[in-house]
Amino acid sequence: MSACVNFENLTLGYNSHPAVHHLNGVVAKGSLTAVVGANGSGKSTLMKGIVGILKPMAGACTVAPRVKLAYLPQQSELDRSFPARVVDLVSLGLWPRRGLLGRHRTDDRQAVSKALAAVGMEGFEKRPIDTLSGGQLQRALFARVLVQDADLILLDEPFNAIDAPTVSDLIDLIKRWQGEQRTIMVVVHDLDLVRQNFPEALLLARQPVAWGEARKTLAPENLLRARGFHEAWDEDAPWCAPEEHVPSEAHAHIIILRRVITICRTPVPSSSRRKRAMPATGARPDGCTL
Repeated sequence: MSACVNFENLTLGYNSHPAVHHLNGVVAKGSLTAVVGANGSGKSTLMKGIVGILKPMAGACTVAPRVKLAYLPQQSELDRSFPARVVDLVSLGLWPRRGLLGRHRTDDRQAVSKALAAVGMEGFEKRPIDTLSGGQLQRALFARVLVQDADLILLDEPFNAIDAPTVSDLIDLIKRWQGEQRTIMVVVHDLDLVRQNFPEALLLARQPVAWGEARKTLAPENLLRARGFHEAWDEDAPWCAPEEHVPSEAHAHIIILRRVITICRTPVPSSSRRKRAMPATGARPDGCTL
């Protein structure tokens, strides 16, 4: 199956401090993948990197040509106080075709109505978005994604703080999208939900721990490794760089006996280091592995 998204030694981060290290792999067209990991493991960062909100610190993230993309961020990133109605929110999904100031045509209005019906929000068109429950707002946001008619759909924690019936309905909609050969990546915290509904999973702990069939990816030994990597992370550590005989600006790695050996570009004062026991996994405080 052809690639929809390709990662080549991708490193993403903020203020020169990596949040996702050395990710390699391919997201196949038509696949449904859950992105899982502890809080702060780089899941949302990866989504922003795919969309293009974050530029790579090293490596590359490539979306296949002519792929239309829809991105649904976490609800916490949305301003619910903005004076907008449900129909206005959903109609924002038309902007790739009409632009922000373009006039909506009859078929556009029909597409919005059809999307609202598909998520069980008929009759809510004129409701202000600040009067919606968390589940109702998420349904409206999924309707906006429907209107976008995208090939690649990125959903960041879409099931957080919503009721069980809404979760079930949205899972059914996601599976329908996959049946239409759309590519979907979903950030999920509920591992049981992943095991029951997602064919593939990517487990992150600031770096890839496992990626593949969901039940194998979420095996106890992989979850233990992910926990070890995450607990060893030092937020104050600088960007990791290769050994001294490699130019300091290069973000590369040297394979020696199939192990990546890295050192920090600058020393970390002992007062700023977190006093944590080094896990048996081989994780380093700066987030790189031995």
